[in-house]
Amino acid sequence: MSVSNSLLGELEESLKAGSSEKRVETLRRVTDLFLNDSDRLNDQQVAVFDDVLVHLIQKIETKALVQLSQSLAPIPNAPTEVVQRLARDVEIAVAGPVLTSSHRLTESDLAEIAKSQSQAHLLAISGRAFLTETVTDVLVGRGNRSVTDRLARNSGARFSEAGFATLVKKSETDESLAEQLGLRLDIPFQLLQRLLSRASDVVRSRLLACVSPENQERIQQALASIVNSVGREFTGPRNYVFAEGYVQRMNREGKLNESVLVGFAQERRYEEVVATLALFCGAKVETIELLMKNVSHDGLIVACKAAKLSWPTVFAIMKTRFSHHSISDEELDIAKESFLEVSQAAAQRTMRFMQVQQAAKQAN
Repeated sequence: MSVSNSLLGELEESLKAGSSEKRVETLRRVTDLFLNDSDRLNDQQVAVFDDVLVHLIQKIETKALVQLSQSLAPIPNAPTEVVQRLARDVEIAVAGPVLTSSHRLTESDLAEIAKSQSQAHLLAISGRAFLTETVTDVLVGRGNRSVTDRLARNSGARFSEAGFATLVKKSETDESLAEQLGLRLDIPFQLLQRLLSRASDVVRSRLLACVSPENQERIQQALASIVNSVGREFTGPRNYVFAEGYVQRMNREGKLNESVLVGFAQERRYEEVVATLALFCGAKVETIELLMKNVSHDGLIVACKAAKLSWPTVFAIMKTRFSHHSISDEELDIAKESFLEVSQAAAQRTMRFMQVQQAAKQAN
């Protein structure tokens, strides 16, 4: 099978004439000819079609390119160069079909496109039947919430440990992503533990209710190990000497601020959180540690207000304080209301009174 001389002549005429309608009609005829015989064409014959189509699509309307992409996407031996060009088109309507389905795109192609194209392109790639770690690493790193959610749902996507770790980090603020990751059998056990330790009780309950028996056992084991490790963490002694020295040095260098404190909280650096909060509100580390461990959040709210922190920072500290379980939305609402109601002057007076009381107890 070969492209007929008459059609090649028509191609040459359409290219010279520059008529958009003529080029579209020629493109349609060449595409139909290829599709009708694609399963019988050898590599050399496919290459001829590839060369013809590449010339035709250089100056052609988007609607025709969309139709071409949709036609070629499911064809195993589709012309390679044409598919490559369609996949890199800035219009997602053109690139989407081949990005999602075409077997002509290699791992290298997909990774390169994922590094440079739009979120819509990344979303299309995320829906492919199979994705290697090389590609998912790029998608996880650049992708928005829609991309990561589709990846987590894609059973054909393979992730490196670093890729999984990034997804687990992102799931801390995305319950849907947390649920989808918890359902995956290929997530490393250590990362499953980390995910569940930060997940809300609602997410944990949903996972236990809908996972397969095999994965349910893994989740139960992970939850049990979290309880044991948190028990040791919560009751064991802590050494604040290094943390105090570290935050004081940062403060002297002008590098310690509220955003740094938020970072400590998000990274679960408990000692640094306590030492920084103590420095900000002029209290002793021992005082702040007691407030962090107290079942009631009132004292901690007072300390944060005295330290002139904003609510988002207090929110991050509250989440760190309750590292052994997820603080409920209701508890957070109550805490926020208390934080907004108390005045800074009253909070600072209360903190001074707390320290006087603690000093008196130590003297006795």
